[in-house]
Amino acid sequence: MAGHGGSRTVIYAALAGNLAIALTKFAATFFTGSSAMLSEGVHSLVDTGNGGLLLYGMHRAARPADSSHPLGHGRELYFWSFIVALLVFALGAGVSFYEGIIHIMAPEPVANARVNYIVLGLSFLFEGSSWLVALKEFRKQKGKQGWLQAVQSSKDPSVYTVLFEDSAALLGLAVAFAGILAAEIFEMPELDGAASIGISLILGTTAIFLARESKGLLIGEPASPEVQRKVLAIVQQDPAVQRANGVLTVHMGPEEIVAGLSIEFEDHLSAPEIEACVERIEARLKKEMPEITRLFVKPQTSGTWEKRRKLIESASG
Repeated sequence: MAGHGGSRTVIYAALAGNLAIALTKFAATFFTGSSAMLSEGVHSLVDTGNGGLLLYGMHRAARPADSSHPLGHGRELYFWSFIVALLVFALGAGVSFYEGIIHIMAPEPVANARVNYIVLGLSFLFEGSSWLVALKEFRKQKGKQGWLQAVQSSKDPSVYTVLFEDSAALLGLAVAFAGILAAEIFEMPELDGAASIGISLILGTTAIFLARESKGLLIGEPASPEVQRKVLAIVQQDPAVQRANGVLTVHMGPEEIVAGLSIEFEDHLSAPEIEACVERIEARLKKEMPEITRLFVKPQTSGTWEKRRKLIESASG
């Protein structure tokens, strides 16, 4: 899991920022009674816990394969990423919506509004710093892909989860500022509660998107077309291979791929020669593509493979 160094840096930065921000927001809530500020405090506290869960998931995913999990524990990260999305929805969005309704039904003027503005400004500064760290790391991962395409094709949810959480946090801070300012200018404390509901909508939308992406990874997504083409190119170069028909892949983790190869071997080969060919292929893939952690080879004619491929395509269509 060495490749997660950048992901861990992003999460550590978010953890430190969110914890400091959460404590500051709760202190401001105590002095001002602002609903929007309380929602923001809950949001930052949830984000802090989510960072801890992502680190825990990465730790669990790094465990080696064993008899109970022969393909490894890589999907632990995907599971905990899904839990993070649920927490953003249930705790972040749920509490913010509840607080907003309560303060609209029983509005109370915000006291010491200046304290809120100072806290929101500092929070924006700290949150923005964490967001920039996550953005920098995500740009490395996405390459030339578009932003949405990069998220949908990414197999490492840790970075984009933090990026989306921080983005939602920055939007939430802007909504909180607007709500508190409007409540003060128009002397309508209900607007503070309305801002809290706005924050809940931002968090709910973010959570639904993250849950959708995490679910796909948890169920099992294939390796990128580029990875599949590279595997087939390596296999096709072996002199004992008549045709590399195709490969089925699934990500067990961001850098753990299980691959099933369909190969048509040269007709004159004996069983020991086929075994030697498979060993050569495994050794080369291990050297050039270490992300292929498990490899299964099925001797198969190209005709049989094509029938199987068409069956899969018709089922997915």
